[in-house]
Amino acid sequence: MGEHNVKQEFDELSAQAFMRAVLEDLRALEFMIQTNRLETGVTRIGAEQEMFLVDANLRPAPVSLEVLELANDPRLTTEIARFNLEANLSPLQLRGRCFREMEQELTELLSLVRARAGMLGAEVFLSGILPTLRKSDLTLENLAPLARYHQLNRGVIGLRGGPFSIHIKGLDELDISHENIMMESCNTSFQVHFQTSPVEFASHYNLAQAITAPVLAAAVNSPILFGHRLWQETRVALFQHSTDSRSRSQLARSQPTRVSFGEGWVEKSVTELFHDQIARFRPIMSTNADENPFQVLARGETPLLSALRMHNSTVWRWNRACYGVADGVAHLRIENRALPSGPTVKDEIANAAFFVGLMAAGVEEYGDIARRLSFDDAKTNFFAAARHGLGAQFTWLDGASFSAASLILKELLPLARIGLKRAEVDPADVDFYLGIIEDRVRSGQTGSQWMLKSLAALGDSHESNDVLTRALTTASLAREKEGKPVNQWELANCDELGDWSQSYQTVGQFMSTDLFTLRPNDLVDLAASVMDWRHIRHVPVENDDGRLVGLVTHRGLLRVMNRGPVSRDGKPLTVSEIMKANPTSVSSATPTLEAMEIMRVSKIGCLPVVDEGQLVGIVTSYDFLTATARLFKQQLGAAAVQPKEMNNRARSAGARGEAA
Repeated sequence: MGEHNVKQEFDELSAQAFMRAVLEDLRALEFMIQTNRLETGVTRIGAEQEMFLVDANLRPAPVSLEVLELANDPRLTTEIARFNLEANLSPLQLRGRCFREMEQELTELLSLVRARAGMLGAEVFLSGILPTLRKSDLTLENLAPLARYHQLNRGVIGLRGGPFSIHIKGLDELDISHENIMMESCNTSFQVHFQTSPVEFASHYNLAQAITAPVLAAAVNSPILFGHRLWQETRVALFQHSTDSRSRSQLARSQPTRVSFGEGWVEKSVTELFHDQIARFRPIMSTNADENPFQVLARGETPLLSALRMHNSTVWRWNRACYGVADGVAHLRIENRALPSGPTVKDEIANAAFFVGLMAAGVEEYGDIARRLSFDDAKTNFFAAARHGLGAQFTWLDGASFSAASLILKELLPLARIGLKRAEVDPADVDFYLGIIEDRVRSGQTGSQWMLKSLAALGDSHESNDVLTRALTTASLAREKEGKPVNQWELANCDELGDWSQSYQTVGQFMSTDLFTLRPNDLVDLAASVMDWRHIRHVPVENDDGRLVGLVTHRGLLRVMNRGPVSRDGKPLTVSEIMKANPTSVSSATPTLEAMEIMRVSKIGCLPVVDEGQLVGIVTSYDFLTATARLFKQQLGAAAVQPKEMNNRARSAGARGEAA
């Protein structure tokens, strides 16, 4: 987990003092490696479980501090947002029933968190990204009130010099900006730790880099962000964007990001990674100085190297080198950060067993992997896995080409079995957990595929994004609690949603965002054509900056058309001459009843929706009629009226009765 002993002040002098401490810690680590002061001859595994807290409506529940106080368990800690938590599992030697023990401990911890969260009306949800998240959730009010997170926000924003730009293309496209680092809180992961020795570190680290792509391809679970269908593992793109501290000049010269796959193979030592990180990335926070590490070593004790660990905790490689001290003994480990949270505990432990099994066998099987696979291919494989999951195509060792599924089934699962067998892991557990991976790959149903297929099935109901994501989250949570691996899950359906009224509380939950808009200088003939082609009665008018300046209505257009040719003095009329300038608008956070009252009093049939000066949607009387029909159906139990039929009736009624 991240280092939390953060100094409140971080000026130039403290930054210089901190850097001196980092460099001294690094020298001490190099000395410890040279003099064999780190643990060898034992392989341990561990994991960190990040999770979301959600309320009864499956929306983020900012109650993490209260849950931690009620739980009172040192294995639980904060994460960046008040609606995130992290559980740190006990390290275990790689042998016997270690994976079963890991599953049992994690299940117990999640049960504890669920029980304490339940006292606050909240629940635990495991997913790489929570489908019901909204941008409005990502405010500094929801930032966990710890010095580390506030300094992280100040430090990254200060280095960047402006807001974050997030642009991700998938089946849909997301292009937004954000003023703080809270986009990071959209991501939760299941981070697997693998202890290694200084001598074996380079070969193990390079192996971890190579195998992360196929392991991730089988584990993807984060395809949806703000209702947009993006990458199979959208976390990979989002995390890089959400902590990107690069200034414009650094972007111009392609400076690597703090979240990265890396730039090359490790040749000899773990210190190569620390050299690169210290040279490339300025400190963004500091910690209280330890005693000089060489003085600690001179007494025969083990230094904590807190400054080095603090700096390391602000550089997020997908495979991160970690120095730790347990029971007075120092060790090195590799932290795989690429795997998402969920969908179930069994799925997560299976992912861990697959990764660890490959780590245990790969060096002996493949030798120096850097000689058989180019680093660029390993990096390309990683991003292909994040984008396409099991549909990715990989360039593998010695230039061989595989689909992700065929590589896993034909080569990697057998190799992982060999690795776990050599480590004397219980054979029944090997069969059970690697069997989950095999079944998942053969069926093609990863967590992401289940979400996307469910969303497609739910989309036939023609409901709003808010309704669909709530139904998806409700169904996922119910199946997660059942505990069956995701490849056995049935697709979600709208009947699982529960209280539909929660999806119609504010305008932003059901407004139309697929807008057809006009410019003031557009021809009236174009406005009439668009309204005819698309069967719409209102068209917002925006300027080149995306700001609302007017509204063309069906009735207003008819009045002009009834007067004769759409021209004046031989010149065609433009939209600016017939639009209603500065129309009444609302924000996406406007309560539904308030918006309805505005429309009733003003005798208008639609409200453009404007956030931060930008046109983001439109809501019409038809939308309210559709919402009312849905709620009446739920309240009256009109089971004979199917959703599609009801929507068609509402659409016809809206077309007949909508006000201008």
